[in-house]
Amino acid sequence: MSADHATVAEEEYLQTLFWLHEARLAMTGANVARAMQLSAPTVHEMIGRLERDGYITRADDKAISFTDSGRRHAEEIVRRHRLIERFLTDVLGIPWDEVHEEAERLEHAMSPVLEERMLAAIGDAKTCPHGHPIRPGERIEGVPLADVEPGAKVTILRFENEAEDLLHHLRAVGLEPGMRGTLASRDGDEVVVDGDDDGRRVSLTPSVAETVSVLADPSPPVRTALPEQLVLAKDRYGR
Repeated sequence: MSADHATVAEEEYLQTLFWLHEARLAMTGANVARAMQLSAPTVHEMIGRLERDGYITRADDKAISFTDSGRRHAEEIVRRHRLIERFLTDVLGIPWDEVHEEAERLEHAMSPVLEERMLAAIGDAKTCPHGHPIRPGERIEGVPLADVEPGAKVTILRFENEAEDLLHHLRAVGLEPGMRGTLASRDGDEVVVDGDDDGRRVSLTPSVAETVSVLADPSPPVRTALPEQLVLAKDRYGR
């Protein structure tokens, strides 16, 4: 197969690999399997296909790297996905916790003309509704909310896990990208954030707080949660 024509299945894997790369996590088959909640043999087979089709290379230690073609395809599919999410939310008024799966369906059949129209429609928006940069390479480094000490000021950057049931939960409790607040308390049962602007109080379990990236002052060391910590739903971690 020509490296100019990725299949839908290959694009799904390229998205996951790109998220690992973007988050500075190891690009390995094991991490792909954890993030997509697939068996090791299934992932091994697809990784082999990606290598044969010229999208990735594998080192002797099994570390995966993008080829130029693979990196280009991965960036394109990620950009389209995030652009569609922003368009559905800002222009069509679909709640941000309902757009991820719809974007998964639309991203593979999007024409360049439609992409340009969507870009014009969303104006100067820089991120998807969940806080991920529409243009790859513009990701702001953050820390998991679960790491932040009480008393620190926080700004919600993004939700690393876009499984829709988790997005529904985050919206229901009142958390959203851009929210500013103070880490009120943290223990083994809950992480509590008090909003600065409207007095809302948001309570999350530590495992959910692991999936929320924030800017914090004072800040713990920069870290991205590992894929097994991001998988909280029955469905795979989607990109």
